[in-house]
Amino acid sequence: MGKRGRMPKSECCQDKPRCKRCPLRALAEGTLPPGYTVKKRRLVKVGKA
Repeated sequence: MGKRGRMPKSECCQDKPRCKRCPLRALAEGTLPPGYTVKKRRLVKVGKA
């Protein structure tokens, strides 16, 4: 879950440059927690298929 174990924010605030806890940044860096993804700038839990 990232460097210190903090969850990303639940929604992107759309600031430039991206804040440290931005879900879009975490997605790009590959630091999203397992079972989570980003859809429409929001952090969502992946359901079972």
